[in-house]
Amino acid sequence: MQALRFHYDLARIAAVRTLGPLSAAAYTSALSPMRLVEVPEPPLPADDWVRVSTTIAGICGSDLKQCLCKGSWDNPMTALVSFPQTLGHEAVGRVAEVGPAAADLDVGTRVVLNPWLTCAPRAIDPPCPACARGELTLCRNFTRGALAAGIHHGTNAEAGGAFAPEFVAHRSQLVPVPDSVSDEQAVLADPFSVSLHSVLRRPPAAGAPVLVYGLGPLGLGAVAALGRLYPDSPVYAVGRHDHQKRLALAYGAREVIAGGPEQIVRRVGELAGSVPLEPWHGLPWLLDGVAVVYDTVGTAESIETALRVVSARGAVVVSGVEAPARFEWTPLYFKEVDVTGSNAFAVEEIDGRRAHAIEFYLDFVADGLDLSDLVTHRFALADWRDAFATLLDRKRSGAIKVVLAP
Repeated sequence: MQALRFHYDLARIAAVRTLGPLSAAAYTSALSPMRLVEVPEPPLPADDWVRVSTTIAGICGSDLKQCLCKGSWDNPMTALVSFPQTLGHEAVGRVAEVGPAAADLDVGTRVVLNPWLTCAPRAIDPPCPACARGELTLCRNFTRGALAAGIHHGTNAEAGGAFAPEFVAHRSQLVPVPDSVSDEQAVLADPFSVSLHSVLRRPPAAGAPVLVYGLGPLGLGAVAALGRLYPDSPVYAVGRHDHQKRLALAYGAREVIAGGPEQIVRRVGELAGSVPLEPWHGLPWLLDGVAVVYDTVGTAESIETALRVVSARGAVVVSGVEAPARFEWTPLYFKEVDVTGSNAFAVEEIDGRRAHAIEFYLDFVADGLDLSDLVTHRFALADWRDAFATLLDRKRSGAIKVVLAP
């Protein structure tokens, strides 16, 4: 079968990083370390694994960054990957084959993938303390057990992702999808769960205003999650494009702020009734702004701006992932701001109920949540170059979530 794979090749990576800024076509050219190749059908690694025929698979921001070869050479996450990688971890498919120990799942069942390769898929028993608590993204065994190193499908040489006609997964990773939920709704389970986890890492106090920074799938998911769980809290957002603004307002944002950091600081000050403080040089900042900033971008600029607009003793929750860079962070200590990292999703607790984030998402969909407008483009796997080009030019294309259909 054909699969979209990333091969670790220093010469190709260097070529893409050099030529890509000059011409975006270089990122998906014949020079790229990412290409469509023939691979054998993956065997079931153990009796409790399942073969799934891919229906659609979403392109995550991490997939796009891999296409761009974007990252620092000293990134600590290189300790938790193996190559070559078949990409694609936002997956919906149908069960094609079950191992003897996964017979409770019928062939033909439609499922969504929880891609995390934690203790259970690695045949580690008893599980580590983090997995036992349901904190799956903090598993201590991402480099051990029955699989090669890799935190989830798409980062692991042995557990390939869904940018292929089929993939294999441990039974515990597959969540059945109700008939009432469309494929387009189901493929958003992963990104929405990331957003949900970030909100639950630091929920707003009743009525406290919050800011969602960035309006890609994670930001729009955060707006929707906040509106559903904390309807008394005014939600403001920062976004670049008209199509993002339209959806953010539809999902419950009171206002979408455009412009650079200074415009954002001044507008948040107006919304909060707070006069900006003016330093001799550099950006203004606020002592009283929003209670929480959910930063789904993760650049030096977004984090610095978040620290300037968050209230004293407020919180900045960072779920966006970008290469580190210097920024002016004096407000961090002066305002005693909590900066909280948010890593993907796992078992969550809402109103006293504990369940996996994907289960909560499917319940929300059954209760009327519909984010399927986020799926803006669909491409055949063979047209993966066009799919990534569409994401690289969001302003023109209006792309939010692009999916591949093997």
